[in-house]
Amino acid sequence: MNIEIELRNYLDNMNRIKIYPSKKKYKILALIYLSTKFEKEVIYTEKEVNEILNNYHTFNDCCLLRRELFNNKFIGRLENCSEYWMEERQPTFNDFKFD
Repeated sequence: MNIEIELRNYLDNMNRIKIYPSKKKYKILALIYLSTKFEKEVIYTEKEVNEILNNYHTFNDCCLLRRELFNNKFIGRLENCSEYWMEERQPTFNDFKFD
């Protein structure tokens, strides 16, 4: 599956997410797409995570995206939110149930 093709209606000409999808299928695809922008075995600060997310979306809500990445287990974090990392096992599209 080519995620950029699947997300074509949600990406601008620079492949930044221009709107956060309302359908779960496309939300998950957007999160998978964003998760590829992080490196494994790297510890990020919240500021660094926000900077990466801001480079790949245009609707100005990195907090929503950071929370969604965490809630769906693409990234992990310390309880005090001082450190973030890409989870070793990344969820796949098939891990999610769609109505």
